[in-house]
Amino acid sequence: MPSPTSAQTALDLLVLTVLSRRAPLHGYGISTAIEELSEEALRIEEGSLYPALHRMEEAGWITAEWTVTENKRRARIYRLTRAGKKQLADEIQHWTDFSAAVVRVLRYA
Repeated sequence: MPSPTSAQTALDLLVLTVLSRRAPLHGYGISTAIEELSEEALRIEEGSLYPALHRMEEAGWITAEWTVTENKRRARIYRLTRAGKKQLADEIQHWTDFSAAVVRVLRYA
């Protein structure tokens, strides 16, 4: 399997973080939380979010179930699994190492 792109890694990190602190959430709730927390700097398009959620569900990092919202609409809600918590810790470490390397280049180039 090819290694994930920086964008995919960042998206995984953002989604897993939001789910670790605010679950259960549906896809729209996840993207809205990311947008609000980033003060509108980050927007997650449906075409990126839902394939990522499906991939994370297949990997066992999240679970999904159908529910009916307060608006009487069916929605899939997502929760982090134990494997997802471990993956989140790994993603945080990877992102910390990556961003420190970028800072070194910016500082010393």
